[in-house]
Amino acid sequence: MASTQGAEVLVASNRGPVSYEALEDGSLRARRGGGGLVSGLSAIGPDANAVWVCAALGDGDREAARRAGGGLLPSEGTGGQHVRMLDIDAAVHHDAYNGIANSVLWFVHHMLYQTPLEPVLDAEFRRQWASYRAYNRAFAEALAQEAAEGAAVLIQDYHLALAPRMLRQLRPDLRIGHFSHTPWAPPDYFRLLPDDIAAELLTGILGADRAAFLTERWADAFKDCCHAVLGPGIPSGTRIGVHGLGADADFLRERAHRPDVDERMAALREEIGEGRRTIVRVDRTELSKNIVRGLLAYRQLLDARPEWRERVVHIAFAYPSRQDLAVYRDYTAEVRRVADEINSDYGTPGWTPVVLHVKDDFARSLAAYRLADVALVNPIRDGMNLVAKEVPVVSDEGCALVLSREAGAYEELGDDAIVVNPYDVVGTADALHAALSLPQGERAERSKRLAAAATALPPAQWFLDQLGALTG
Repeated sequence: MASTQGAEVLVASNRGPVSYEALEDGSLRARRGGGGLVSGLSAIGPDANAVWVCAALGDGDREAARRAGGGLLPSEGTGGQHVRMLDIDAAVHHDAYNGIANSVLWFVHHMLYQTPLEPVLDAEFRRQWASYRAYNRAFAEALAQEAAEGAAVLIQDYHLALAPRMLRQLRPDLRIGHFSHTPWAPPDYFRLLPDDIAAELLTGILGADRAAFLTERWADAFKDCCHAVLGPGIPSGTRIGVHGLGADADFLRERAHRPDVDERMAALREEIGEGRRTIVRVDRTELSKNIVRGLLAYRQLLDARPEWRERVVHIAFAYPSRQDLAVYRDYTAEVRRVADEINSDYGTPGWTPVVLHVKDDFARSLAAYRLADVALVNPIRDGMNLVAKEVPVVSDEGCALVLSREAGAYEELGDDAIVVNPYDVVGTADALHAALSLPQGERAERSKRLAAAATALPPAQWFLDQLGALTG
């Protein structure tokens, strides 16, 4: 049944725009989140009658949700946005988020499985899939309750692939969009999933009026999967769209010149040493980011091109991700091991070849961006990759970009990047040499063109374009 009153615009995502911390005196402290979605929703203004529905992710969030009694949180703690946090049973959330979204759907779309051994889609998988359904149903029911007649609902990402169909059944009056922030697997890989699960995922998204993706490549892969699994055509009439998320140039340039960034730059310069070139990467230790092969390519550069020894430093920021999953803990350990091995084998008293940091520090990341002569972005597969877009925007002297052809950003930046096959360690080492060898003038010109392409669709416009395409 449609609400007689409610929000005109709704966003749904696993993580919301705010998180809560319970303090010793019993009060709750709100911390504003970042990212393109937060910037995007703020673009429609505080008077837009919008609600963000998200999951309560920690103890503070759960307490805030309980105090709100299942209703909206006070807007003064959320930057003026109305937020409804769902206190989903912790075991259900764990199964849905870690068991299905991050351990199955992420692996399928990023093509990360070692297929002789995995996936094992057994009875335990089916049990977790039931939790994934329940998690999606909780979102669909909350959205149905909060939405005004004919409201626009923008549902985000692989965590919530079933919610559009569920919401459509509850509220056929709504205009529903789904946006995928990941790549989409090609049919042969997508069909690792059991046939009924593959069909359920696709029909879940096809419950939306519009399904959107970061690049044409991912949109085409989704359509190919629909044809392979469900038959020719898009029988639901769902429209397919593409919106390539860009970097927020104004925010990045302002933030990159604050005093804390200047302090981090001074510290990094001390670690690098006078007169040396820099190869910069900033990533989470996420399996798809391909950090280990990037380190091996740098090692190959030092092996094959000894003239670069003591003349270049690889600044590698690898911030731990999903450490509650053993495979991610093992990967983070391997990143450390390879970096330590390179430093042991090649380092000299006055030169540390790899400067590795694993503690997240945004100001330090921006400092590295400003110092970058070369940015290395070599993911196995990536929906977009904003680092590839951010470094050219912030780099003080202009940087060369070594970019994987498997990053979504390749569609927009490939003409001015040095493009690599992410599995080819020798080819990546050659690309690093070519990038380091670019004349300063050519490097600066390429960087200028990269920055222009990278900022063509900033987060606010990206969000408003989706909203306009859904409601227009």
